[in-house]
Amino acid sequence: MTLKGALILAKAITQTFNISGMHCAACSTRLEKVLSELRGVENASVNLATEKATVTYASPKADDSGVIEAVNKAGFKATVVSVVSDPDEVWEQKKREIKALKTKTMVAMIFTIPLFYISMVPMITFINLPGSAWLIDIMHTYPLEFAFTQLFLTIPIAIAGYKFYTVGFMAIIRKSPNMDSLIAIGTSAALIYSGYSTWQIAEGHTHLVMNLYYETAGVIFALILLGKMLEAISKGRTGEAIKKLMGLAPKTAVIIRNDEETEIPISEVEIDDIVLVRPGAKIPVDGIVMEGHTAIDESMLTGESMPVDKKAGDTVYAATINTTGSIRFRAEKVGADTALAQIVKLVEEAQGSKAPIAALGDKVSSVFVPVVCAIAVIALAAWLIGTGGNLEFSLRVFITILVIACPCALGLATPTAIMVGTGKGAENGILFKGGEALEATHKTHAVILDKTGTITEGKPTVTNILTTSVTSEETVLKLAASAEQESEHPLGQAIVAHAKSKGYTLSKAENFKSITGQGVEAMIEGKTVTIGNERLMKKQGDGSSVLLTLPSNELDKLSNDGKTPMFVAVDGALVGVIAVSDVVKPSSKAAIESLKSMGLDVYMITGDNRRTADAIAKEVGVTNVFSEVLPQDKANQVKKLQNDGKLVAMVGDGINDAPALVQADVGIAIGSGTDVAMESADLVLMRSDLMDVPKAINLSRQTLRIIKQNLFWAFGYNVLGIPIAAGVLYLFGGPLMNPMLAAAAMAFSSISVVSNALRFKAHDKKK
Repeated sequence: MTLKGALILAKAITQTFNISGMHCAACSTRLEKVLSELRGVENASVNLATEKATVTYASPKADDSGVIEAVNKAGFKATVVSVVSDPDEVWEQKKREIKALKTKTMVAMIFTIPLFYISMVPMITFINLPGSAWLIDIMHTYPLEFAFTQLFLTIPIAIAGYKFYTVGFMAIIRKSPNMDSLIAIGTSAALIYSGYSTWQIAEGHTHLVMNLYYETAGVIFALILLGKMLEAISKGRTGEAIKKLMGLAPKTAVIIRNDEETEIPISEVEIDDIVLVRPGAKIPVDGIVMEGHTAIDESMLTGESMPVDKKAGDTVYAATINTTGSIRFRAEKVGADTALAQIVKLVEEAQGSKAPIAALGDKVSSVFVPVVCAIAVIALAAWLIGTGGNLEFSLRVFITILVIACPCALGLATPTAIMVGTGKGAENGILFKGGEALEATHKTHAVILDKTGTITEGKPTVTNILTTSVTSEETVLKLAASAEQESEHPLGQAIVAHAKSKGYTLSKAENFKSITGQGVEAMIEGKTVTIGNERLMKKQGDGSSVLLTLPSNELDKLSNDGKTPMFVAVDGALVGVIAVSDVVKPSSKAAIESLKSMGLDVYMITGDNRRTADAIAKEVGVTNVFSEVLPQDKANQVKKLQNDGKLVAMVGDGINDAPALVQADVGIAIGSGTDVAMESADLVLMRSDLMDVPKAINLSRQTLRIIKQNLFWAFGYNVLGIPIAAGVLYLFGGPLMNPMLAAAAMAFSSISVVSNALRFKAHDKKK
């Protein structure tokens, strides 16, 4: 079994569900507890902001149907999330939900405005408002009609907000009160008291016309529905990253069956189907090119703007764009198995996950609503006693406490920031594999960078050509490349590639011979051309060294710079030296400088010899170097730094980096690397740009800053709001908070938390 296979099998099966019916942190906390207690469920995470539950099965005895049944019994609704969804369908569903909320809000507002005006204008005597005299006259002359008018205006508002009752009271029955429970109890108290007063007015107690609280319930409903509508719109914006990713894939594919072209929905493409893609079209699924030659824009995957040449045998990926020629390829990965689908799944899982910091909010939310209910009842009793039985005053305090204490902002504080942070990362090719990885990244003290393929390009490139006085660079390169055409050695292939990039025409090689561990030899245009290392050169001619024809200081400089010299001899006489090395990526030095400026310790790790490692380290500005490290020992180097108390991020791209990526506190895989490295990492950089490492750390720091700000304001809001609602200021001569003001403040708190997270969307990509 491959390492990748072992890693995949070691992972438990995870399923994601859409959850509807949640309204606050208490809902998500309660549901999370229900799911975690299911037999065969290893872990369950419920995210209020994304309205999703992620369930990890530890046993085959647990299945999707059991989870759905448990969710339904808890008073919510669950459906399995499809990995590859139609983005238009997902957005249409979200728009339908927002439209329904807009309709309810509109109904509530239409009836609340006249209700509020009718009930409050007669109470405002210090300002002569339009119709105030007439309303005062109606209130005293026709008190019963005045009361019934308010009742009839309240009924449509209550119908618009009926779910607060069905969900809220059901949650109380299940002994898991939530935000809806607070609203249901508070508005019910106002309506029941107003209904009782209306009955008493009908019995002749007309003075109770001043004790009507219909407008309180109406305004609370209207403001909360308005807040929920704005919140839903804002939350929809946080999911734009997923919508953009899903929208990259084409909706149809042209396949060849029985020598005929057929256009079918992308969902119907099967493995081994032959797919035709013309210039300008998107690749529908992942596959292997069978016929044709083209250049494909893979920027959506790699971030590289230059199209990549593709020929028979090369791999193509879904959603990339065919720019020039037509190709036919065999479908190898379809549906949920394509690279794009895996990226979408990764981002969705990250947005649906929880950071460890969220545990604080969850713990508070689980006990918050019952505590608030207890405080409201105690305050009601205390004010009844303190005011000599003033029910109207005490009820006002009771309702205000219940309304202002809604923990919705607390529940949204963390997930909204994670949604925006991970979504912003995905837009920039930075994929966090969950909230835990997102939080851990900002705590990093040290960053270990693998050299080959991370700091460097990961492939040999010709860097220098030295010649004797009788031979030109062009001649040396042509001869060497012609001889190396038959070679499979990476250094030889680098020389051939360099000559072709120059547009040189190569000669045919005859009598090609590979000399193991030393070089190659071939006949080029009747001459014996030898390319190899110093040991091979010393065997040329009469056995004496031919290296004296080049200045020793130039050869020493090549060696000191970590470059490999390839000596070129013609008929036993040295004509030149071609230096080959794994060149540093253009952005590596700037990325390392950026990491240092962020206060991080930067290390380079490589299996290369000390001289080569030091040369590369000097070029990019790294002073801490681990050289000549065997693949199996890379994880030990990470462990040593951890033992010194450092939180370590490991950046790598190869199979030999996988153990170190797992050992590190944060494993960061370069996107151009192997599947195993990406599978082992906590964070995947889709582009091969090392600058994305400081970007990812900066992104994590900003996300955590937003989370802390949100939690501070959410906690502070409730800590300050409840005592004020309970009448503490009133005891010292201050005003008593109105329930309607409490409803407005509660709605504003949720909107402010989401808005604070959305500020993050302005994050500069260049940072």
